[in-house]
Amino acid sequence: MASVGDSVDVQGPGSEPEVNKLFRMVMKHKGSDLHLKVGLPGVVRLGGILRQMQMPPISSAEMERLLFPILTPKQRSTLDEEGGVDFAHVISDGDLETRFRVNLFKARGRLSLVARRVNNTIPNFEALGLPPVIAEITQYKQGIIILAGVTGSGKSTTIASMLQYINERERMHIVTIEDPIEFAYKDDKSIITQREVGIDVKDWHKALKDAVRQDPDIILVGEMRDQETFAAALHAAETGHLVFGTVHASSAPSTIGRILDLFPREMHPPLRQNLAFNLKAVIAQKLLPTTTDWQAKGIARVPTIEIMRTTPTIRGLILNEEDTKLGDAIRIGKEEGMQDFTESLRQLVVAGKVERSTAFEVAPNVEALKMALKGITIAQPGIL
Repeated sequence: MASVGDSVDVQGPGSEPEVNKLFRMVMKHKGSDLHLKVGLPGVVRLGGILRQMQMPPISSAEMERLLFPILTPKQRSTLDEEGGVDFAHVISDGDLETRFRVNLFKARGRLSLVARRVNNTIPNFEALGLPPVIAEITQYKQGIIILAGVTGSGKSTTIASMLQYINERERMHIVTIEDPIEFAYKDDKSIITQREVGIDVKDWHKALKDAVRQDPDIILVGEMRDQETFAAALHAAETGHLVFGTVHASSAPSTIGRILDLFPREMHPPLRQNLAFNLKAVIAQKLLPTTTDWQAKGIARVPTIEIMRTTPTIRGLILNEEDTKLGDAIRIGKEEGMQDFTESLRQLVVAGKVERSTAFEVAPNVEALKMALKGITIAQPGIL
């Protein structure tokens, strides 16, 4: 594994926790992640590649000495009882703060840490490479907007960009429920109330119950991870709020099935009814490495985006349990602001942002992408 940066000495006392020297190395070299594991030097991810820091391997005793001081008593208790804990770690430089989303866990009885650096500033749609229709999607006044993708696909950053877009233009009360808080918003035209589960509020259910009593216009639910959380979010949408949330799903169509899987089969018919009339859009995304030309511009990764909006056609398919036809409905819904991964990948390749080989690796249908790149349009099937 290649090394990076100047040598790091984590020995000796200082005015801040010693482990901050490692976090600052990530900041200095504009890395995205910090990995600490017993028996290895610190590791930083730069441009998607893991590189070792120039420092001795970290011993088990040194790991505890470095990490225990940054834990609260409650976090230490959670680590001991559950084997892992999530929290935000903040590095301050005067008025500037850099946040890290940290997962500290035990592996083979020893501590390990993985921390994701969160940008100080919230990038706009153009900087993130998001399609213009995203701005239109933020204008809904009620319902649910879901960001779908695997861990590390940029869902949280996209939502933050959408909320910041609203913050700069609308007079709203935005309540966020996160675990942990990833972006620190500054009130602009909107008032933004941020609550961190485990610090500001006991759990997700309590936070959502409180949120609807706090005169919100918009509620962000960091992750719709179980039946109780999604049901509460759906109730908030039904009562006139705009709700943003994330779901672990690989595509926009599969998000419907992922949500249904949270509930017993007998609840699916009324749930489909609720989704058909309250779900406004699903935005699925994946992050891809860029071409060398774009990396030279300082852009290491770009998102490929799939967008499904609840048009009458989509609504009918959800109600009639015809989820297998959702992909085709998205593909032919360009004029209604929809696009599938094939079209998104085609645009990225044509723009020179992503290599053809990279696009083919993640394409849901390689042959469809090859034809799209040749300008061949597949015949449109009957949807209904």
